[in-house]
Amino acid sequence: MLSTIFTQGRNIFTRALGRRTSLSGGLTEPAIKSSKLNGSHNEGTKTYDAMNFKIIDSTLREGEQFSTAYFNTHQKIEIARMLNDMGVEYIELTSAAASKQSQKDIELIANLGLKAKILTHVRCHMDDVKKAVESGVNGVNVFCGTSQLLQQNSHGKGIEHIVEKAREVTEYCLKHGVEVRFSTEDSFRSNLADVLKIYSAVDKLGVNRVGIADTFGIATPKQVAQLVSQVRSAVNCDIEFHAHDDTGCAIANSLNAIESGVTHIDTCVLGIGERNGITPLGGFLARMYSLNREEIKRRYDLKMISKVENYIATLVNVQVPFNNYITGSSAFTHKAGVHIKAILKNPECYEILNPDDFGVERTIQFASRITGWNAIQARVEQLNLGLSPDQTKAATAKIKALADTRNVSLADVDEILKGFTMHNIPQEQLAQEQQQAQQAVDSAAAATTPISRSSSYGDSAQHLYSNSF
Repeated sequence: MLSTIFTQGRNIFTRALGRRTSLSGGLTEPAIKSSKLNGSHNEGTKTYDAMNFKIIDSTLREGEQFSTAYFNTHQKIEIARMLNDMGVEYIELTSAAASKQSQKDIELIANLGLKAKILTHVRCHMDDVKKAVESGVNGVNVFCGTSQLLQQNSHGKGIEHIVEKAREVTEYCLKHGVEVRFSTEDSFRSNLADVLKIYSAVDKLGVNRVGIADTFGIATPKQVAQLVSQVRSAVNCDIEFHAHDDTGCAIANSLNAIESGVTHIDTCVLGIGERNGITPLGGFLARMYSLNREEIKRRYDLKMISKVENYIATLVNVQVPFNNYITGSSAFTHKAGVHIKAILKNPECYEILNPDDFGVERTIQFASRITGWNAIQARVEQLNLGLSPDQTKAATAKIKALADTRNVSLADVDEILKGFTMHNIPQEQLAQEQQQAQQAVDSAAAATTPISRSSSYGDSAQHLYSNSF
């Protein structure tokens, strides 16, 4: 059953999920030179099936680059198991060349027998590639910077050298029977001709995927669609997309990439990674769920999202943001009276995601100046007070008046409501209810009085409304 919690003022987050929350609150234009890329989108460009994608979760690679991240061997194994249980198709790990322990960890995880394929992310360097193959992974994700900035300031090599090295490492991986992806780093500030030259060369060799990387989060969704379309026309292999979130477009860019021909999307739990990180796994799944709910439910265990996010948040010593997709404390919180009235009749009025599918709960915050009498009536029914509509409306007016002067607590609301029942309810029963309410407030415990209420959400016929103090 789906649980809806009625709560108060600032005491919003009392859900029985144990997840952590927080209630506190320039680059140049892409350097690709092409009229097709910088002009208007071609209306004739093919749109691909949005469900034709696989997830490459990079929490154990990109996520290790997050400022406060440190995962020991046991924790890496636990993360890998969680991601596997959720249903992600690939798990990417830090290069074996990074450290001796990194190589040992790759070997351990590669031998866990997980359904998800295990990848490792390496430089376009034969020594790195050989260590990766020897570690027992299913695939090697090779990258090399291709923008002028990275050619000059990172590896110092020209495009011809990159093409030759790309051929060398691709042939080695294919010879040893592992998947190989070759990615251009900083794709959107690279010369288009250079990018296509590299991709065409490795595609002819039989590479599994080429990778497009918005390494600095500079691309717009329109630019992503245009570049992906160009690459899709140039290669036959799959295409992977890696979107950083420096400017807030990672999820939108990932969706546009898929609709333009990308087949694999990189994600991280909570979006952690270098700087502002990359496409968040939970947020990406929320976006795709809104397009095809049943398909995403079939492919992924969505109720695992809160579990893995809480675990990662604890390990990297951060709180799950209050506005986080799906699991944030405000994600399914409703406060405005107009919203609450509709939500109580049919949650789909103000929710595109069904919290029950994700194993989280809806919160009705009714103790405020913007509450409505329908929300207060729901509380009246929870407490079985038997007020008439006129009494409830009068009580609502009194609550709103009080809320104009100060923050209103749950105890304040209950006191006002019960004041309207003094002549209706036996004194013994009233005293008992008042004592129970006070005990709940004093102990900050959650007391639940479930009642059935007719509602609708997709195929769901009823919801449970519980009181959370």
